[in-house]
Amino acid sequence: MDDLRRLRVLREFRERGSITATAAALHLTPSAVSQQVARIARDVGFEVLQHVGRRVVLTPRGHALLAHADTVFAEVERARHELDSWDDSVRGTIAIGAFPTAIAGLLPHVLDRARDELPNVKITVTEAEPPALFDELDAGRHDIALAVSFTGSPPAGDPRYHRVDLGPDELDIALPPGHPLLGREEPALKDFQNDSWIMGDGQGCCGAITATACAAAGFTPDVAHRTNDWQALAQLVAHGHGVALIPRLAQRDLPGAITIRQVTMPRPQRWLFAAVPEGAQHSPLITTTLDLLTSVRRRAAP
Repeated sequence: MDDLRRLRVLREFRERGSITATAAALHLTPSAVSQQVARIARDVGFEVLQHVGRRVVLTPRGHALLAHADTVFAEVERARHELDSWDDSVRGTIAIGAFPTAIAGLLPHVLDRARDELPNVKITVTEAEPPALFDELDAGRHDIALAVSFTGSPPAGDPRYHRVDLGPDELDIALPPGHPLLGREEPALKDFQNDSWIMGDGQGCCGAITATACAAAGFTPDVAHRTNDWQALAQLVAHGHGVALIPRLAQRDLPGAITIRQVTMPRPQRWLFAAVPEGAQHSPLITTTLDLLTSVRRRAAP
């Protein structure tokens, strides 16, 4: 198990790309990370890291070692869940980490269904976003991660995770009272090029999606206000301070003064997915919870 812990450090280095970033993600000192990596090299008999200019990178053998390590970790995870569910009963506790709008727009319905259909399963929900969300999944503090495909979330095909796609979450245009296009059922995004805009910061997913969608429509939005809080954004629209794109998962309890309109194709969207550690998908408890999550999402999607 000591070897596995050291291999987790090397795996983290593969994802982070530097000793300093690896240390920060694992809450270790850079010196401790370097010591763990040096111990791996001594144990296996070859260098796993090398200097290329000023950077430190994995050696070809280091990459090969981690390819085998991914298989080992998946089998350990599979064995743990198989032993936990030896009698094939679906019981236990599932910890879900999720981004805020998934907690507001999706997970309440999952919890409702679980209460009725899975009486022996306790589901706990904690707000978390990438990259911290996946650090906590790796550490075992979450069993399932709900995320949006964006900077900080692992790419599809990452060997550390089994991924379940939950489909797109489209963004619609939110209009204030008295807007001249209220009567148009499906306006084009370019129709709003002369409006003041309210959007998230450029580092966040939806702020980036809004900027990209407007650019694709042929204009740069005139940003009057920035906020990553959907309720705050909706209030600013309701008071006539601009227009905004709002994802459908966030369209809960919006102010009555707002009018939501679907824009013409191609519609802006973000992609949702659930992830578990590779190997954990063989657990009846996790499989049942993922199936429930997929079912609720399918019903909720327009």
